[in-house]
Amino acid sequence: MNDRSDTFTVEITLPSERFDRFLHTRYPMASRSALQRLIEEGEITVNGEKVKPTHAPHAGEVITVHWPDPRPDKAEPEDLPVTVLFEDESLLVVNKSPDIAVHPGNGHERHTLVNALLHHCKGQLSGIGGVARPGIVHRLDLETSGCMVVAKSDTVHTALSEQFANREVEKIYHAILCGAPTRSQGEIKVAIARHVTHRKRMAATEGGGRSAWTSYTVVRRLKAATLVHCRLHTGRTHQIRVHMEHLGYPVVGDSIYGKKQNAKFLELTGYKAPRQMLHAARLGFTHPRTGKVLTCEAPWPADFAAAVAAVS
Repeated sequence: MNDRSDTFTVEITLPSERFDRFLHTRYPMASRSALQRLIEEGEITVNGEKVKPTHAPHAGEVITVHWPDPRPDKAEPEDLPVTVLFEDESLLVVNKSPDIAVHPGNGHERHTLVNALLHHCKGQLSGIGGVARPGIVHRLDLETSGCMVVAKSDTVHTALSEQFANREVEKIYHAILCGAPTRSQGEIKVAIARHVTHRKRMAATEGGGRSAWTSYTVVRRLKAATLVHCRLHTGRTHQIRVHMEHLGYPVVGDSIYGKKQNAKFLELTGYKAPRQMLHAARLGFTHPRTGKVLTCEAPWPADFAAAVAAVS
C-alpha cells in the first residue's frame, strides 16, 4: 500500500465554510464526494479527531489528510450469502457475519456486505450513503457480528438516521471480556476521541472528544473471562471496545485494545480467540413506515458460542 499523509494548520477561521469545500480548494484534484468519504472514514482528521464534512475550519486547527490507495467509487453486486432477520419493501435487518466488511474500503474492495446487499435487493437501496455505501444506515466493525438495519429508500434512511442520532434505537451487544469485573453491572460515561498517534485507534479521554455512554450487565462468570451484555446509549467508533479497555476488562480476541490482558487470558486458558468476541445481539427501532416498534435478535455465530464453551 502506498499511503501518503499531508498535515497543515488552518490559518484563518472560516465560520461559514464547510470542511469538505475548504479541503477542495486546497486539493482541487480530489472531488468533494471523495473528500467527504475520507472525512467520514476518519482518513481526514482535525486535531487528531474525526469530524463531519460540515465542520467549519478554525484558525490553529491541525488538519491531517491520509491519502489511501485508489479504489473503485462504485460497489458492484455479488452473489454472496445474506442472513436476513427481517425484510419488507422499506428495509431489512441482517445478521452480519464476523468475517465480512460492511462496505468497500482499504483492503476490502470486494466481497463486502454492500456487494451482497446490492445483489440481494436488486439495487433497491437508499443512495444517501453514496455509491460505495448504498443502504448503510450504521456500521459494525469488520470482526463484529450481528444485527444491522439497511434502508431501501432515502426517506426510510433519513428516518432511521434520525432515530440513531436521537438515541431512540435499542442496541444490545454480547461480549466476552478478559478477566472478571468486580461489579455485576455498571455504566461508563467517558468521552472517546481518535488516538493522538495511532489514527486507526480510538481512546477514552477526560478532556475533549465526543461523549459516550455504555451500560453493562454481567451474565456469566467464565474461566478468566466474563460474558456481559452491553447497551449502547451512544454510537461512537469502537465504543464498547474502548470503554471495556478503559474499565480494565477488554474484549477477548481484540487485537487493538487490551493486548496485555489478552495475552494473560491466553496464558491462563490456552484458548486463542479467532476474532474480537463482540456480537450485536439485538436491535430495536420504530419502523418508519408502519410506526410500530421492530425488535430483531441475532443468534450467536458458531465461533462466539465455541468461545463461551471453551472457557466455561
